[in-house]
Amino acid sequence: MKTLFTENIFIHLSSSQTMALSEITPSLFLSGSDGAQNGPLVSRKGITLIVNATLAHPSPPLPGVEVLRVPVSDLPSAPLHQHFDRVAERIHSNSGKTLVHCAAGMSRSPALVMAYLMRFRGVSLQQAHALVRERRPHIRLNRGFWQQLLTYERRLYGSNSVRLCSLDDLYTEKAKGVYLRSKAKWVELGEKKYSIFL
Repeated sequence: MKTLFTENIFIHLSSSQTMALSEITPSLFLSGSDGAQNGPLVSRKGITLIVNATLAHPSPPLPGVEVLRVPVSDLPSAPLHQHFDRVAERIHSNSGKTLVHCAAGMSRSPALVMAYLMRFRGVSLQQAHALVRERRPHIRLNRGFWQQLLTYERRLYGSNSVRLCSLDDLYTEKAKGVYLRSKAKWVELGEKKYSIFL
């Protein structure tokens, strides 16, 4: 369990971390924009579809690679949920391998991958988050994307496998014993810290 206490955390990623393609499944990869622009790496991995979830990072034309644009900013108010079904369906119908990327591979693209995993792999949000975080440990979705994923999970399954709580809520929950039983993992969501109770 890792608890984050500071209000602002800045993560400094080495170029190898941002450029690396994280294999989520044998046919699905996640990265920042640097990885997607590395033509030899994309070719070596057999990627035939790139989902570009950025506003400003262009996708270089690569032979045999289709690009699906998802022009959404990395803000809690950005309507990423409007793209969940379209992106998930396109990933699912791709006969080759898919790379989903945003600027750093930390917020937009992991959210899209988690939505796909829920829709077509039949996993809960908790399971999707655990898988993506295991394969790409430095993901950090913003609060708005978490809320949109919770709504999506509820739409797909009728309930939620996780809930978000502010640190202020921790003391109330801890007093009830929920914290000790839940094996909570901590994530940073925007300007406040939230726990995902698993």
